[in-house]
Amino acid sequence: MLIVTLYTRKGCKLCEQTRADLEAIRVEIPHVLVEVDISVDPSLENIYGSRIPVVEVGPYTREAPISRQDLVRILGAARDRQMQLEEVDGDIYQSRVQRGMTITRADKVMYWIARHYLAMINFIILLYFGLPFLAPVFMKTGAVVPARVIYTIYSPLCHQFAFRSWFLFGDQSFYPREVAGIEGVKSFEEVTGITDQVDPVHWQARNYVGDEVIGYKTALCERDVAIYGAMFVFGLLFAATGRKLRPLHWLLWIALGMAPIGFDGFSQVLSQMGLPFLQDFLPYRESTPLLRTLTGFMFGFSTAWLLYPYIQETMQENIQFFVKKFAVAAASSK
Repeated sequence: MLIVTLYTRKGCKLCEQTRADLEAIRVEIPHVLVEVDISVDPSLENIYGSRIPVVEVGPYTREAPISRQDLVRILGAARDRQMQLEEVDGDIYQSRVQRGMTITRADKVMYWIARHYLAMINFIILLYFGLPFLAPVFMKTGAVVPARVIYTIYSPLCHQFAFRSWFLFGDQSFYPREVAGIEGVKSFEEVTGITDQVDPVHWQARNYVGDEVIGYKTALCERDVAIYGAMFVFGLLFAATGRKLRPLHWLLWIALGMAPIGFDGFSQVLSQMGLPFLQDFLPYRESTPLLRTLTGFMFGFSTAWLLYPYIQETMQENIQFFVKKFAVAAASSK
């Protein structure tokens, strides 16, 4: 039997006329009419809101305005195509049709994910950059073991240099290296006694977590906190705007996201490699907490702006597919 899907909404006069036309040609071209109310999901509203009524039958689609002649033409074409497929593919075609009318647990799970993916991403990112702040909290309260567990978990994911990390419960929120040249704050070397001569590869700085006086460092560095914090902020903004923001152009992503963080990070690394041919135009430099935070935030925010709208498009297509499949399965079971 031919399956015809009508995307509609309550109070739509054109939809009512299209429904009546489909009923009128049912005798000529038998079919099962499946109606999908686009108001059941915001994603369907985004796709079909200004186009309804929309009729889909096989590979053919028509949107408003739709005449009865249009319906006869596309239903006739779909019927002929169906007959050819049944003739050529036989059992394979019938098996495919049957799968399209069978709702599995995986279908329900994927539909749920498609509808709630943004909340899931926001929660995971919040957990990822929020958990490192629990490490200094645990250290402050004397729960050393869970604090060490958090530091260990994040150690492969971040350099965790104490002089490039935030500190809680101390005199300062950060302790930069002396070479950073930040006035009015105590340097890392000053409060710890750990210098480049004592710790040339910064292994002690990586393992240093702090004490009662200077506070305890977070398990993620300043730049990583800014990156994932910015992605979380954009996720909230994207949700608040109904997920309708268009993707950031890739050239703007390079200019606003990649270029600043790349220049700040790579110029720091290259300047500290001690290469003679670089010293003339790239003197030794150490970035500051402000620059790490600013460039990290710009990178995280612009990256989320680039990716989230594309993810939304994919999820909208999945929602459309599953809503239609569920409606077809429900109509077929009657």
